[in-house]
Amino acid sequence: MDSEVRLYLMRAGDEFLLAQNDLRISTDLNTKEFLGITKEKTFYCSVISHAYYSIFYCAKAYLLTKNIVTKVPEEHKKIYEEFKKFVYSGELDKELLEIYEDAINKAETLLKIFFNEKKKRGLFVYNIKAEANLLHAEESIKRSKKFISLIEGLIENEK
Repeated sequence: MDSEVRLYLMRAGDEFLLAQNDLRISTDLNTKEFLGITKEKTFYCSVISHAYYSIFYCAKAYLLTKNIVTKVPEEHKKIYEEFKKFVYSGELDKELLEIYEDAINKAETLLKIFFNEKKKRGLFVYNIKAEANLLHAEESIKRSKKFISLIEGLIENEK
């Protein structure tokens, strides 16, 4: 396996590990107490963000195995567009694209919240309790785990 592919798979794994740990910190009272975090504090947005990046880096690794190199600017968009071509050609299962698109949508929602908050300069516009984000965070973990597993399997089979 190419060292750059291996690097991006490692980054995907690291992001997934961070997502899992942020979910654990958000939901496990013993962990919160050990870390000195109040029981009300959650990191669900971070879970979603790290899960997205795990998918992003995994998709980038897959594209590198196909000799497709993407660069900034708009690297996220370029990776998505190139990845989509493999789904439409039938080389990759459509479910992988659905997982990727779901991760993108969640990440974009977080980005929109950030921009809205920045615009409003501190006015509280996102009035959803942190607990409501738990289901989204858990789903992000589940879907990114599946995405990584499937892509790593495909890359391994190409050896």
